[in-house]
Amino acid sequence: MKNKITKGIALTLFAILMMACQPKKEEAAPETAAVDTEKIKAEIQAMEDAFAVGLNTGTTDDIVYYAEDAVSYGQNEPPLVGKAAIHDKLRKEAGDGNAKKMKVAFVTNEVHASSDGEQLVELGSYKAADSTGTVLHSGNYMALFKKVDGKYVCTRDMGASDQPKKEESKE
Repeated sequence: MKNKITKGIALTLFAILMMACQPKKEEAAPETAAVDTEKIKAEIQAMEDAFAVGLNTGTTDDIVYYAEDAVSYGQNEPPLVGKAAIHDKLRKEAGDGNAKKMKVAFVTNEVHASSDGEQLVELGSYKAADSTGTVLHSGNYMALFKKVDGKYVCTRDMGASDQPKKEESKE
């Protein structure tokens, strides 16, 4: 009897050892649809073009770009929190005659989308030129977008001028 128990234990241990030595089967990664970055880039560029039209024509209320809880970081100023605060600044900038003095254009240089396409980061550049085409100022920006109801909205953005800082008068 003792011999049968010993053989049973040995056989069980051998079976466990054999199963433990088997290579682990790779689990298949869930299938995800490929994100079409060129299509997304075109969609974001269209949004940037519409944004520029709103600024250039002074129709900033028509700009559909920011999420309600968006935050915009500008140079040398505190961040603007919320869509209303951002639109107030845009309205002021377009309304103080800038729309007639210069035309702004945005270029989407790169987009980096999440694997599901629900979020993306845009890297872009901007130029503002006068009526003769002379560039008055230019720079670069970064924007974070998320999809809401099937459309991208900007939740965070920041920009930086690539022009040298003007020296302040010490009078």
